[in-house]
Amino acid sequence: MNINIALTLGGVVAILIGVTIGYFLRLFVAIGKKGSAELETKQILLTAKEEAQRITEESDRKAEVREAELRKEEKEFEDQYKKTTDRLAKKEEFLDKRQTEIDKDAEHVKGKVEEIKNIRERTQREKELAIRELERVASLTIEDAREEILKSVAKRYEDDFLTRAKKLELDGEKRLTRMAQDILASTIQRLATSSVSEMMSTTVPIPSDEIKGKIIGKEGRNIRAFERASGVEILVDDTPGSILISSFDPIRRQIARVALEALILDGRIQPAKIEETVDKAREEVNTILKEKGEQAVYECGIINLDPRVIAILGRLCFRTSYGQNVLQHSIEMAHIAGMLAEELGADVSIAKAGALLHDIGKAIDHEVQGTHVEIGRRILQKFNVDERIIKAMQAHHGEHPYETLESIIVQTADAISGGRPGARHDSVENYIKRLENLEAIAKSFPSVEKSYAIQAGRELRVFVKPEEITDMEAKNLAREIATRIEEELKYPGEIKVAVIRESRAIEYAR
Repeated sequence: MNINIALTLGGVVAILIGVTIGYFLRLFVAIGKKGSAELETKQILLTAKEEAQRITEESDRKAEVREAELRKEEKEFEDQYKKTTDRLAKKEEFLDKRQTEIDKDAEHVKGKVEEIKNIRERTQREKELAIRELERVASLTIEDAREEILKSVAKRYEDDFLTRAKKLELDGEKRLTRMAQDILASTIQRLATSSVSEMMSTTVPIPSDEIKGKIIGKEGRNIRAFERASGVEILVDDTPGSILISSFDPIRRQIARVALEALILDGRIQPAKIEETVDKAREEVNTILKEKGEQAVYECGIINLDPRVIAILGRLCFRTSYGQNVLQHSIEMAHIAGMLAEELGADVSIAKAGALLHDIGKAIDHEVQGTHVEIGRRILQKFNVDERIIKAMQAHHGEHPYETLESIIVQTADAISGGRPGARHDSVENYIKRLENLEAIAKSFPSVEKSYAIQAGRELRVFVKPEEITDMEAKNLAREIATRIEEELKYPGEIKVAVIRESRAIEYAR
């Protein structure tokens, strides 16, 4: 027991001694570290002071250098400023002297102007006195003298004037003709269409003459019912194998033709059947009109047109002008106008649309008053068609001015399509009347002796009285006759006016 206590006490004492020794060891270590840290701090402070001293000395040195540079720059600036001030002072002194000289020159010029003005007035008075004296001596006014001089010069140099004018005309005509031929040749070459004109026939063939009786009906009731339903006149004459349909409206003629062919094919011809067949034919023709209009628009590549405009356009497929189908003529014109627009740098879509719609007024010109151009303008304006298209189509007959390049192109395309060989044909009466009108216009001028329309009215040859007209006046006469023809007649293509002045000296040897 005592041993255990002793051991315990010994252990405790040993622990206390160990703790005490550990404490003092840590204390000695801490004191050592503290001394080392203080020494290190003093070393850092010393180093910092040395660095600060070095930086300060470097800054002072740089400041001194910079100060010297600034003083040098200041001195240079002061020298430059002094030089500039001296230069400005000298320039101001020079300007003052210059202004004084200018003022003196201005006064001198002012005096000269007054002097010149006085001289001019004196000269004008002397000139007027001289002119009046000349008029008194010569018994001629200035206007009379000028007229005499002009006549004398014109008579003396008439041949030179004619030669020069003819040369200029030929050179310009050749150059412009060559350019126009190149463009038109390229256009026509790219458009190869048939030259056969189309005629809309109003004759309906029948299998036998017996069918005529059925068409007439008992006491004529069938034919009266057909005429009342279709709005046309049926001519059942002695012509074998055919029946004629007469009407000013081409659409009605077409409806009547379709209905009559259907009735003949069916064989049952009676008033009720006639009305039903005419209604079906009307629907069929309306469908055809719409399809024709859509085909034309699609073929020409024109978009954004109102469907009602397209339907009216389709009505032209049953309309002819001088034997030429108007819708085919319009499609052909659209292609020609597009090619010309490409060559001339114009708007191709506007030119093609204007050409395609140029004759749309002919679709209803038998129903509405006015020329087909005015009717067409109203149709396009009603359905809000682009104003550029309206301007392009409205000038193709000269009723409106050429406001755009496309309007000239449409007129040119119309002349090409209508004037090509075989496109149109006319009656003998109209042909003779046109030739007579040409010759009558030429004969209306007093100095004309004879006139002949040749080449189917494409050329007008005019013979004048040589003793009443000079070569210069003959040229002016040709221009006047051409202008009268343009204003008073309508014709496809162009008409050449040739004025012939011939002088003959005849003697007889006996």
